[in-house]
Amino acid sequence: MTKPNLQRLLETVCGETQAAQLLQLMNVSPQLLSSSSEQASRAEVAQALNMVLFAGILERVPTGMAYTRDVIEAGGQVVFDHGALRTVKWECGNLPSGEIAFTRILAPLGYRLNGTYPLDRIGMTGRSYAHADLPDDIAQYFLSELHPERFSAAFQAAVSRVVSASADPLDDDAVAQLAVLERDASLPMADAARLVPKLVACFDRHHAEPALADYELLLKESAEMAWISTEGNAFNHATDRVADVRAVADAQRGLGRPIKDTVEVSRSGRVLQTAFKADPVERRFVGADGIVVKRTVPGSFYEFITRDFVPASEAAGGTLDLSFDAGNAQGIFKMTAAC
Repeated sequence: MTKPNLQRLLETVCGETQAAQLLQLMNVSPQLLSSSSEQASRAEVAQALNMVLFAGILERVPTGMAYTRDVIEAGGQVVFDHGALRTVKWECGNLPSGEIAFTRILAPLGYRLNGTYPLDRIGMTGRSYAHADLPDDIAQYFLSELHPERFSAAFQAAVSRVVSASADPLDDDAVAQLAVLERDASLPMADAARLVPKLVACFDRHHAEPALADYELLLKESAEMAWISTEGNAFNHATDRVADVRAVADAQRGLGRPIKDTVEVSRSGRVLQTAFKADPVERRFVGADGIVVKRTVPGSFYEFITRDFVPASEAAGGTLDLSFDAGNAQGIFKMTAAC
């Protein structure tokens, strides 16, 4: 029997064993497992990318890996709600500035802007993107931009030194494939299989190792920019949609895992979030004498979210509340403030 397109794409990127593990771990809409044609839909390409990026988070975040192993042992599945990444709206060399580096990818994949969130306390703007075809079932992206002009002149100079020579990971072949995907909402399977790993490569750091002095300067004014200097555009966190965030938090706390002390609640009361604290990672920096030094810094983390339904009495009610909340986001971002 021919395998579904999604499975074939996953196997091309990460091999049969890991593809099977991801399909067991992650809840996937039956609509994304029903096609075995030679054309991959934009939804299938988006889902394959999301699942590979989720696997990357588990490789970098030991607490998230431990949690998902428990989920599998209990016979459950993860509902991937959203992935978050950070950009800086500044001159970034060959890499497009700010969120444009990713909206040029998300639009062809079928994503549409779903909300804008001023994150003024941390000098950022967040935007969410939901999939047009299966918004409840395909993970959203929470894409944030940092605004260096809101910080000191010394900070801005450090940002320039860190990101101004960034490379663009998208080659001409990938750009052409994205154009076809945006036009036709599908790609031949062979093209889709070539495209997905090229898109995965975009979610990484595209600038050189920062100077330690620049990292320390950035950290004084913005933990978020300091994080970008070491991690770049990697997934900052991936989020599991659960039935009861508070119950999950209590259970993880009972296991001794480093989870946030409080649960963030949106103004509507319908979106509740908490997270593990970021796992520490060792990163390389250029010291004052040009010698490479290593430091332990915050890496990525694993988040939990509960979404209630919008009441039918409200406009467009009766659907799952896919919105975000600026207060929640700024509280969650603190997970990478320190190791």
